Amino acid sequence: MYRRILVCLGALLAAFSVAAQEQEQITAEEFLASLNFQKGTITLPGGVASLTLPAGFHYLSPEDTESVLVTAWGNPPGNETLGMLLKGPEDILADESWAVVIAYEEDGYVSDENADSIDYAEMLSDMQESSRESNEARVEAGYDEVELVGWAATPRYDKAANKLYWAKELRFGSIDVNTLNYNVRILGRKGVLVLNLVATMPQLQEIETVIPTVLAMTNFNPGHRYADFDPGVDEVAAYGIGALVAGKIAAKAGLFAKLGVFLLALKKFWIFIIIGVAAFFARFCRRGRSKESPATS
Repeated sequence: MYRRILVCLGALLAAFSVAAQEQEQITAEEFLASLNFQKGTITLPGGVASLTLPAGFHYLSPEDTESVLVTAWGNPPGNETLGMLLKGPEDILADESWAVVIAYEEDGYVSDENADSIDYAEMLSDMQESSRESNEARVEAGYDEVELVGWAATPRYDKAANKLYWAKELRFGSIDVNTLNYNVRILGRKGVLVLNLVATMPQLQEIETVIPTVLAMTNFNPGHRYADFDPGVDEVAAYGIGALVAGKIAAKAGLFAKLGVFLLALKKFWIFIIIGVAAFFARFCRRGRSKESPATS
């Protein structure tokens, strides 16, 4: 009996390794084939902004983005996005991949009048305290604590281009590798383009080299630009640059409100292979035991 158990276990491990590789490859190919990786100049849904993609970058529609977020990465459904920006199909399923999720908040014209006077060190301290205070509720709800370790990149505002960008270092529970949450906000006539990128801290240097390209390729269309603001007609947002960084409008941010921060940790969706292979060999072992005589057992 014990010999058969060992044989079954050995066969299970060997077959799982082969079957998992074959199934993962098939599943990945089928999933990626269902996505439309677009290139060139992309007008985002709603027509307010466009992406001018350089070679090596791709765009996914909101529908395809939802498939990636939910099916591939295990996030809740119902995400409100304008799509996703990434380098290539392989980035969706790779362990250390990254992607930029795009959204739009039409809350009015955000004044940058006080952009140069914000104390980001003091803001960080306030944000860290707020994060600590919210952890009790997170734990009670069954989630890991989140620690805002600090700025991975101090907030910077390009007044000529009306583009704000910064990065936070986050620690989730007891996970060994800290999370990098890179944020870009592009100010427009009636709202703000929201670009969120999440990776791991070891990828910071790589992401820092990509951010200038992301900033350059993403712009509002004529009539929707920051310079097109008409104070006699257009609404002014109830918050300023500081609130964009502090996240005090997060409750209105659709996808980012739901997820808290956009995580890439659940990208592997082939767990069902284990169940399938294990069930097959359980049946095999049971069938073998039924044929054994009492003497052999």
